[in-house]
Amino acid sequence: MFAPSAIWQHLKSMGHYLAFSTIFLLAGMVVGATNPALENFMQSQLSGLQNIAQNIDSSSHPTMFLMLFIFLNNVIKAVLVMYLGIFFGVIPIIFLAINGMILGYLIHHTAEQGNDMLFTVIVKGLLPHGILELSAIVIACAYGLRFGKMMLHGAGTLLTRKSGWGKQFEQFVQRTLPVIVLVAVMLVAAAVIESTVTVWLLGE
Repeated sequence: MFAPSAIWQHLKSMGHYLAFSTIFLLAGMVVGATNPALENFMQSQLSGLQNIAQNIDSSSHPTMFLMLFIFLNNVIKAVLVMYLGIFFGVIPIIFLAINGMILGYLIHHTAEQGNDMLFTVIVKGLLPHGILELSAIVIACAYGLRFGKMMLHGAGTLLTRKSGWGKQFEQFVQRTLPVIVLVAVMLVAAAVIESTVTVWLLGE
């Protein structure tokens, strides 16, 4: 179950859900970049992140604390969003939309400051760790969406009295365990990069 080939095969079988997760994230980015009505909400989200960053920066070991905060924050959210997908997939969709809106808002407002600033934020600030982090989020949310579909299917079996759903659900839950490990490893790498390489690049 934990063999890399088995994990890869199961990820391939999740292609549609991975695609939908990516679409929801991109849709959120478009909304965040083009909807001025969300200005106050976006500012409140970014302000909260800035306050946390300032507290970490003033700690005795800022790099270590930043790494731990990023990792724990992302892993907890990834696990929650995966299993809270059991509520018919609503939570993963909201999570993807909000994260997409924040990214879209950030990129849009950075672009208004000029191409040099946009290059700095995207290439130095987002890409080094964002490739792994966003991929992990998309994977976690894809499994959350799959949970949601299975619950809808399960609700249908109550009406049709079809058997076999419980076994399928159990097997899918088992398949999520190695995926959590994969997501955690990806987020560890992303946290290390964000707290070291990204900080160094932005400080140049």
